[in-house]
Amino acid sequence: MVEHVVLFKFGPHTTDEQMQECIEKAATLQDEIPGIVDFVAGRDFSGRNQGFQVGLTVRFKDREALDHYIPHPKHQEFVQYTLDIGRQDIIVLDFEI
Repeated sequence: MVEHVVLFKFGPHTTDEQMQECIEKAATLQDEIPGIVDFVAGRDFSGRNQGFQVGLTVRFKDREALDHYIPHPKHQEFVQYTLDIGRQDIIVLDFEI
């Protein structure tokens, strides 16, 4: 299996509601893209986030499923949404488990 971890940093004009909608939109990908085994996401509460407010983890059955996910139109719509609401930076980490 593959774990896909993404941290999002949004700008000062991104609202709490938009960040929550980001999490909700990401959660729908599990039902729309094959190969996703599990999905979790949430907002930082610790203050140790170095400016990254939203994090998500997507577990895939294998590398092939991750490779299919990245260019998938529904994933690309989600990526565009994060940019539209003010995404300034991301960190992505993929590893096998």
